Amino acid sequence: MTIKRFWTEPYLTRLQTEIAEVEGDQVMLRETIFYALSGGQESDQGMIGGHPVIEASKQGQSIVYRLPADHGLTPGQVVDVVIDWQRRYRLMRLHFAAEIVLELVYRALVGVEKVGAHIAADKARIDFAWPENVTPLLPDLAKAANELVAADLPITSDFSDRDAGRRYWEIPGFAQVPCGGTHLRRTGEIGQVMLKRRNIGKGKERIEVFLTADTADT
Repeated sequence: MTIKRFWTEPYLTRLQTEIAEVEGDQVMLRETIFYALSGGQESDQGMIGGHPVIEASKQGQSIVYRLPADHGLTPGQVVDVVIDWQRRYRLMRLHFAAEIVLELVYRALVGVEKVGAHIAADKARIDFAWPENVTPLLPDLAKAANELVAADLPITSDFSDRDAGRRYWEIPGFAQVPCGGTHLRRTGEIGQVMLKRRNIGKGKERIEVFLTADTADT
C-alpha cells in the first residue's frame, strides 16, 4: 500500500522517499504526494527521480507511476518526488468549487442524480440526470457558492475509515461529504466561481465550473 501524503499534507510539493517496486517502466513508491486520477480529479504532473511521470494510476490502495522506459530506477533507491504546484493548486480549487456546487444542486433539485464529473486545470464539470434545463438555477447557485467563498470558512478533512482509505471533507454548518480528493484549508482560497450550462443529451445536464480570477499561490 502506498502511503498517500497528498491526503494529510495536500500543500506539500516535494518529497524524498524510496522506490518500493519496479516493473519495467512502472514504479511504486513507499509514500507519495503525487495524486493519481480518482473521483474525476486529474492526476498531478511532475517528476520522480528526475524523470517525468507519464501516467499515474490507482491499483487497489497503491499507486503505480509510468516513467520513461530508460528511467533506471531500482527498488530501495531514494528519490525526490516533485509536483507541478501551480497546476495542483488550481485542481484543488476547481475540485472544491465543484464539490460546493454539487451540494447546492442536491439541495435545489430534489431527486437529481450525479452521473459524471471531471476536474481539469482549466475548468470542472458535473453531469446530472435531469429532464429540465438548469440554466435558471445558475445565478442562485453561483451566488450561494460565492457567498461561501467570501465567508472564508475553514475546511476540515480526515479519514472516516483509515484501513479502507475512505476520507471526507467538512465545512461546519454547510456539509460533510465523503471524498478522497485533495482539499483546501479554507473556502476563501477558491476564488470567484462562474457557472455555465451545457446540454449533453436527452435527460442529461452539465454544469461547467470556472474560476474568474486566480488567487495567489500559497
